[in-house]
Amino acid sequence: MKNQELTLLYVFDAIMTEGSITRAAERLAMTQPAVSNAVSRMRDTWHDPLFVKQGRNIRPTSYARSLWDQIRGPMHDLTNAVNVTRFEPAHARRQFRVAVTDAMLELIWQPLVAELEQQAPGVDLHAVPFTAENALTQLREAHVDLALGMLTEHDRSLRSHWLFDSSHTVVMRHGHPLAGRPLTVDDYVDARHLMVSLSGEVNGFVDQALGRRGLKRRVAVTVNHFPAVPRLLRQSDMIATLPRIATNDTGINEGMWSTEAPIAIDPLSLYLIWHTRHDRDPGVIWMRERIERIAKGCWKECSD
Repeated sequence: MKNQELTLLYVFDAIMTEGSITRAAERLAMTQPAVSNAVSRMRDTWHDPLFVKQGRNIRPTSYARSLWDQIRGPMHDLTNAVNVTRFEPAHARRQFRVAVTDAMLELIWQPLVAELEQQAPGVDLHAVPFTAENALTQLREAHVDLALGMLTEHDRSLRSHWLFDSSHTVVMRHGHPLAGRPLTVDDYVDARHLMVSLSGEVNGFVDQALGRRGLKRRVAVTVNHFPAVPRLLRQSDMIATLPRIATNDTGINEGMWSTEAPIAIDPLSLYLIWHTRHDRDPGVIWMRERIERIAKGCWKECSD
């Protein structure tokens, strides 16, 4: 491969990663006209338009997507091979983007931020909404550095560390007709259910457990984040089946009755996930170690 083509691949990789010529230019410390000129040379060299304007954004062609699937792994390996440096927390100036559920954020963000303030005051920490559908794509496309949540699929491009399993509990207001006594399967199925669905789907762990027994519940209301649950339950006769990690906040327990679900529900397994491009990145390794230690410590403290 000619040196010119190798240079073009680096520019191409930055555009695909950022999804924008302007952001790619910033990433590469190049001017926008220089990146645009590189795109013109790519089109001439590879005989394809590569990028098509779509409003203010650009949409890669099928050829561009196919090419990126083939080269992004080797490109990141090359970059890591020559760019491995020491990470000195006290002097580092770096930003970390983490896809995280609101329940995990409530559990670990405060102690993590406190530790960063003491050990790495120049490090910025940005939370990005986590859903099972988009978090892994965000990792693959380098929009986030780490993800904290469920691991619904796996391939050779991803790494993960198991953090802990969270069982489920049924929550309702204290004055609910079902509160204060054991919950039967019939009562549970007949109740109006409030479901937290990060993706908007109305079929989850509970529905899978019910389906194995030939049962089905009515999901009357869905919300896409846990903090909305307490108020809705306090002002209705709905019940919610929540992972215990989401009931860690005292706000969700005030005025609430909690009980065991009358059916066996698979626990929620939480993972710390990253892309293989960051296997040797000392900054990401440093951040991973802190998140893993804090997450496991906080969960043990809450569970005891």
